[in-house]
Formats: sequence, C-alpha cells, structure tokens
Amino acid sequence: MSLAPYAVRPETSRGRLHPEAGGDARSPFQRDRDRIIHATSFRRLQYKTQVFVYHEGDHFRTRLTHSIEVAQIARSIARQLSLDEDLSEALALAHDLGHPPFGHAGEDALNSAMKPYGGFDHNAQSLKAVTLLETRYAGFDGLNLTWETLEGLAKHNGPLRRPAPYIAEYDAQHPLDLDTHASAEAQIAALADDIAYNNHDLDDGLRARLFTLDEVGSLPLIGDALAQARRAAPEGAEDRVPSEMIRRVINLMVGDVVAESRCRIAALAPASVDDIRRAPRPVVAFSDGMVEANNVLRDFLFTRMYRHWRVNRTMAKSKRVVQMLFSLLHGGPQMLPPMWRARAGDAGSPHCARVVCDYIAGMTDRYALEEHRRMTDPDIPG
Repeated sequence: MSLAPYAVRPETSRGRLHPEAGGDARSPFQRDRDRIIHATSFRRLQYKTQVFVYHEGDHFRTRLTHSIEVAQIARSIARQLSLDEDLSEALALAHDLGHPPFGHAGEDALNSAMKPYGGFDHNAQSLKAVTLLETRYAGFDGLNLTWETLEGLAKHNGPLRRPAPYIAEYDAQHPLDLDTHASAEAQIAALADDIAYNNHDLDDGLRARLFTLDEVGSLPLIGDALAQARRAAPEGAEDRVPSEMIRRVINLMVGDVVAESRCRIAALAPASVDDIRRAPRPVVAFSDGMVEANNVLRDFLFTRMYRHWRVNRTMAKSKRVVQMLFSLLHGGPQMLPPMWRARAGDAGSPHCARVVCDYIAGMTDRYALEEHRRMTDPDIPG
C-alpha cells in the first residue's frame, strides 16, 4: 500500500537509542511490534483486569484481549487513511503494558500510595516497561524500540506540558519532543482504544447482566444499531443480538473517525509527519456528534457499570490488596524476590517506594492475590 505524504515512513525512522543492524526483511515498526508481542509484560496482560477480576468469568475482557481488539481497530483505520499500519498496531499492543493489577482500582491504589514520591501513571509505566523494566536482551535494558514508537507511547493523548516523572527523566536522555502532537499513527491508536473500551465494556456489562439491551437501546447511536441487530438475528436467537449490535456500533465509530480525520487532514494539507506533529489540534478525531454520543455512553457505563455495587465491592477489595502489598514491601523490602531486593535499597526510602511500585505494577491479578495471601496468611508458606 502506498503511504500518504504525512505518514510515518519506516525508511526515515529516527532510529533506536541503541543502534542495531537491520538483519531481516521486517520494517523497524514490524520489529517493534514483534518485540512487544514477545515481551513478558505483554504476556502478563492475559491475567490483568479490564473491569472484572480474572476469576469472575472466562469471557470477560482482559488487558490482553482488549489490546488485541484495539490493534485490529487501529490497523483498520490506518489502512483507510494510508498510514503505517505496523506502527499503529505496535502502539495499540503496547499502550496498556504499564497497567497494574485490578484495572483502575489498582491504579488508584498505587497512585495514592506513591503520592509522596511522584505518584503513579500507567502511561509513564508503559514507557518504563519498554525502556527499562523488560530485561530480555544482552545489550540493553528495555526493548530498544524506535523513536516513533516511544514518542507515540509517551504522548498519544496529546502534547505533554507537565510530563510524569519517568517520562521527563527518559526525555532528558532521549528527547521525544513532548511539546508537540504525536504522529497520526499514534493518534489512531488512542482513538482505537476509546472505541474498543466503550464497546467492549458495553458487551461485558450486558454479559454480566448489569443492565439490559432495552436499557442501552435508549442511548444515542445504540438504539438504531440495536434495532438493526434484532432485525438481522434469526427468530428466537436473542443471544446473538448483543454482538450484532456492538459490531454495528464499532463500524459507525470507525467510519466517523475516518470521515472526520479526512476532513481535518484536507484542511491542514500536511506535506509531512512533522506537519501533523506541529498542527494546532489532533488530525485523528471523532466528529462533534460522535463525541457527544460517546460521552452519553460513558456516563451510562460509569453509573450502571463502573459504580455498580458488585463492581464497587470488587474494586474495594482490590484496592486493599494493593495497599497492603505496598505497605508491607515498602516497610520490609527484605520480603521482595532477590532481583527486586537488590534494587530496592533502604526500607521506607523514596527509591524503595519506586522499586516496590514497579514490582506491584507488573503483577497480574492472580499473582497479586497470591502474594497477598502468602504475606498475610500465616498458614500459607512464604
């Protein structure tokens, strides 16, 4: 496929912090994608929560299935806009690597525990995972991804005026032009995340019976898709309606992003990716009408799903697990596994806090629950 003039071009990549020979037929961004897929932190996403803890059901989304679905949507949009699909896919697959166990409950608990030490931000933690915490290669820490992939991870949601501490620290040694927009490929990954997140939480909420089809049918955008799905489904096959409805909503959102982005690109008339970065606003975006419809859907999900009493109970328990793990390990780093203990330093110190935070952030839901039991139940061997 011929790339647009404003696409990121593999042959003009700004390269890697640690120079490497090409070695095979893959483009730099294909190599980035492959390194992300083989990373330990990517495999752990299988047992990291979206909304429901892993043991609540086999069919609810995890961070892994969510990331794969985001990648599919990102590739589809990138293809229609003549952008580099491999870069958008790599960013989609990597965007959640920094999420701790238990979804937003775990992130809130870690951020609260780390508030005296600079806080916790999952986007910064994703960058840290691929630049420092992964230890797969002999010549460097991290995955040594291209500049373009690291730029997209750091600022896919827009320019960073006040970057999180680790992003600022990394930028000091390997500048990522934090005051500009990211490439259109990175902007696509960010919008694909929104599309997947809203639709798949809607699907999971229906599956968990937190609300009904008729209740969501009153929402903008959803109502027409539901009516079409019911007409398309065979008689008596109501179980097929949610999937039919959601695929229609995803198609509408993708079509809206493509149409709005084409309008913005035509108005800007960018001749290069640097014109995209210096633009006064993102070039990949929803239309105003779709933004409004998405906001209504988010408000519904917030009230009926994220604050449902069953979800609240799970979140409260999850927060206590993370808080307890942090308190015990920060005060007693001698309980950390040897590799982490060697890095932690003095108990109670800011450096120890950050190492403990990195350790907990890398946990799966399952491992965090097991560690909590090992450290708090005297009947279970450590």
